[in-house]
Amino acid sequence: MTSQPLPPGRAKNGSKKSIRSGWQMYLFLLPAVVYIVIFAYVPMAGVQIAFKEYDFTKGIWGSEWVGLDNFRRFFESYPFWTIIRNTLLLSLYSLVISFPLPILFALLLNSFIGQKFKKIVQSVSYMPHFISTVVIVGMLVQIFNPRTGAFGSLYTFFTGNVMPDAFANPDLFPHLYVWSGIWQGIGWSSIIYIAALSSVDEHLHEAAQIDGASRLQRVRHIDFPSILPTATIMLILAVGNLMDIGFEKVFLMQNDLNLSSSEVISTYVYKVGLTIGAGDFSFATAIGLFNSVINFVLLIIVNFAARRMGNASLW
Repeated sequence: MTSQPLPPGRAKNGSKKSIRSGWQMYLFLLPAVVYIVIFAYVPMAGVQIAFKEYDFTKGIWGSEWVGLDNFRRFFESYPFWTIIRNTLLLSLYSLVISFPLPILFALLLNSFIGQKFKKIVQSVSYMPHFISTVVIVGMLVQIFNPRTGAFGSLYTFFTGNVMPDAFANPDLFPHLYVWSGIWQGIGWSSIIYIAALSSVDEHLHEAAQIDGASRLQRVRHIDFPSILPTATIMLILAVGNLMDIGFEKVFLMQNDLNLSSSEVISTYVYKVGLTIGAGDFSFATAIGLFNSVINFVLLIIVNFAARRMGNASLW
């Protein structure tokens, strides 16, 4: 027996009744809504700068409309392909490494029998997340210092030569960036998967053990399917931010010697918008908008693919 949809009048009255009965919850929600409107939606009006030649004296609304000229300047600029290549390389490298490792780490922790040891490992793995980016980069500089760093000292001890400066080698920059991020974030990123694994019914494991399933088989057929919907959502969000490379860490690790592999969209936007002369705000906004549109398109595509495959999706 199929349920019939309510008439528009009754549905509207039901919504009003629901709001009146739960007005306290809506009141708690109001500050968050106001915050999002003020800081997320109102600033969208400034996106029109990307299509104008912004002039301080005329303001956003009075500046001359130039259409797609700023985007054309970016596409035809000399560093365009280098910036896109570096951004995609760091993003894909980070996604391929940093996405599966927290899942494997969570599955490994969940397999530990000793709860005390498990909690110690969890606590230790969470700690690097709370170290600031500036401190992390400072640690990298000290560790890989050719003369006084830990790796530099070991290199000199075993070879008798001074280690080449890792931060001066463009080929090493992606590895330093990605693997330092793995060390800092693997524990924190695994929390959501550990939480999902904690909800798995223990009776499933007991039944599998009675049937003679090994620990690896139980991980494969019970634990992994239980976190697959969560992993799918996290993958969709990660791909939706594929072109967003963290500005702070890249900028702090960047120097003139590794610029060929460290210049990404976020650092280039900062330079053209704030450090070059008086700042070309229109050009910088156009680059940022281009980056956001690419992320949005990727998010739509991956979400559609996940929904068609029958897994979880955002909508």
